[in-house]
Amino acid sequence: MSALAHVPTGQSAANPPPPARRGRYRFLPYLLLLPGAAWLFVFFALPLLQLAAASLYDPSGSLSTGYALTWAFGNYPDALSAYWPQFTRSFLYAGLALVLALLMGYPLAYAIAQKAGRWKNLLLVCVVAPMFTSFLVRTLAWKTILSDNGWLVGLLRDVHLLGPDGRLLATPFAVVLGLTYNFLPFLVLPLYASLERLDHRLLEAASDLYASPVHAFRRVTLPLSMPGLVAGTLLFFIPASGDYINAELLGTPNEYMIGNVIDSAFLVRLDYPQGAALSFLLMAAILAVVFGYLRRAGTEEVL
Repeated sequence: MSALAHVPTGQSAANPPPPARRGRYRFLPYLLLLPGAAWLFVFFALPLLQLAAASLYDPSGSLSTGYALTWAFGNYPDALSAYWPQFTRSFLYAGLALVLALLMGYPLAYAIAQKAGRWKNLLLVCVVAPMFTSFLVRTLAWKTILSDNGWLVGLLRDVHLLGPDGRLLATPFAVVLGLTYNFLPFLVLPLYASLERLDHRLLEAASDLYASPVHAFRRVTLPLSMPGLVAGTLLFFIPASGDYINAELLGTPNEYMIGNVIDSAFLVRLDYPQGAALSFLLMAAILAVVFGYLRRAGTEEVL
């Protein structure tokens, strides 16, 4: 006798549910998505549409006289031609900060994941602990550290790495250093997550095949850490390129990034069409960089 004969009717895993039951639960997954979709629509899609409309307002309007939607697409080339140095500076500073963060963050993430042992949790807390305080407070602390009368500048002058009138504050170096410090945890944590899952047996196999440590890192460790590396670099670069706090507090108008220009357009000059156009241009530039980087990273991972 077949084994199915001992299974009560309707209890077999091979028997599909009745059509009426399938129809009853067909839309359940979509109902579960409704709260998140509603949140994104109200707090992301609608503001984005409003920002797109504001970027096409008549540039001759104002808050007192009102703005008219004249589909002024000329706001985009006008904004880009007026502020392309700030665009270039934003991506340059973010790129330099990313390079510094990689030079510090990758060894740190590797040490925590593979060498820290029982100190692993403590070191992770040390990486995350600065984020327990305000972004503004952390940047103001760096303003104090880099001040002309601070201990760091005094030390560098004593060892003749800075001249008598040399300074760190209000320089591009200070802005890049602030970006590196403030966004470093966003790079370290995804890298740590990838490196922590690294199988030591693969490194042992590479060593058995006479691979040098450098070759084993390039052919084993680095490819296996690529998901965390890609995620970390994106989480670092995207907010760094749109930041304006570091340039405002640690730099001068000569170091202002495009975020400072957007902030001034909305809150100081009250030029909403230009501020909205600059915001969309920044989003488009970041998306272009991200998609190009993802394609490049995907190609290298396959190779």
